[in-house]
Amino acid sequence: MKEFYTVDDVQRILGVKRAKAYKIIRSLNAEMEDEGYKVIKGRVNKSKFDDRYMYKGKKEMGLSK
Repeated sequence: MKEFYTVDDVQRILGVKRAKAYKIIRSLNAEMEDEGYKVIKGRVNKSKFDDRYMYKGKKEMGLSK
């Protein structure tokens, strides 16, 4: 199971250019470091990325109307 996304993964998922993908990775990794985690440059933790960039509708979050 893949634990980290690469810059290519971020580009593909978000449809952004390489420079923007690296900027996103750096930003998320800075957050991880602030939280006390070790990071790998050029890669981003999959859970952190999904948490911040993947939209979860009310149904997926277990909420109902």
